[in-house]
Amino acid sequence: MRFRPLIALLILFSGPALAHHSVPANFDPAITMQIEGEITAIEWRNPHILFTLTATDGSRAEWDLETHSLSIMRRLNAAKPFVEIGDQVKVSGWPSRRGQGMFVNNMLLPSGEEFVFKFEAEPSDLIWSDRMLGTTENWFAESGDVSAEERGIFRVWSTSMAGGEPFFWLPEYPLTPEARVMKDAFDPVSDDPLLDCGLKGMPGIMGAPYPIEFHDRGERIELRLEEYDTLRIINLNPETAPEPMASILGYSTGRWEGETLVVETSHLNWGHLQGRGVIVSDEMELVERFTPTENGGRLEYEITVTDPSTFTEPVVMDKSWLYLPNVRVELYACTRRNEP
Repeated sequence: MRFRPLIALLILFSGPALAHHSVPANFDPAITMQIEGEITAIEWRNPHILFTLTATDGSRAEWDLETHSLSIMRRLNAAKPFVEIGDQVKVSGWPSRRGQGMFVNNMLLPSGEEFVFKFEAEPSDLIWSDRMLGTTENWFAESGDVSAEERGIFRVWSTSMAGGEPFFWLPEYPLTPEARVMKDAFDPVSDDPLLDCGLKGMPGIMGAPYPIEFHDRGERIELRLEEYDTLRIINLNPETAPEPMASILGYSTGRWEGETLVVETSHLNWGHLQGRGVIVSDEMELVERFTPTENGGRLEYEITVTDPSTFTEPVVMDKSWLYLPNVRVELYACTRRNEP
């Protein structure tokens, strides 16, 4: 299934697996506005790239502009800033619901090129120019075959919107009455655990759109996730595994069923399903299945979440990753807003 640009943006930035606060909660997608001014500050970093723009309409108003994470911008072929302090630009986007800010969707650069921050951007998305900067082809890349000698899970895997399911969160969950009351009381502005580089645990971290990588360490498997520079340990030998301890990532044991890696996780204390109001108990248990396809180019993923205090039945979700050559797990280095 392929997402249209606006839908993809809303999914990507309203879900905690893919963002650090809810864009619709902080910006109004029903309104599009334009501003022209001078770039006076740039913060090119995770979890969101920030610009400061001083309007040149005579008001000299200062605007806080926000857009994707640095990791996502790399996938849009923008690994480095494409503007400099002092540049005169035009921007179009959604106004902030709080303060003088904007979530930027288009930016006209001094070069006359226009950067479109949408996925699957088309010429019709251009507002001021006929020259588009950047590319979205990495988000819709198709995987090639992997040689028989190289097949397996031990490689870097990338999220793609081409085929399969890029995101596994469900629109609704079978919540118990108590869990529904807690969800209805959840305030994304004050209760979001991901605000300002907040902690992100299991299973939420597995929904991130950033690269992941498996490493074979003998009696354990290390799973590196780019988001938050996360490292999961999957113990394969119960006799040499450490004693279980509660953590936001939990305690994971793994076994092989043919080429499928089955991972069972317990001792979770993050307290959230994905950070959007579904509050879970410390009784939650997870079963994950990672299965490479026959040609080795795709990794199918299924996760079953069981928590009788939260769900009236087990919740099953799935997604897939692709093997894309030359992709690495990069340093995430989430930076709080008040850090230099």
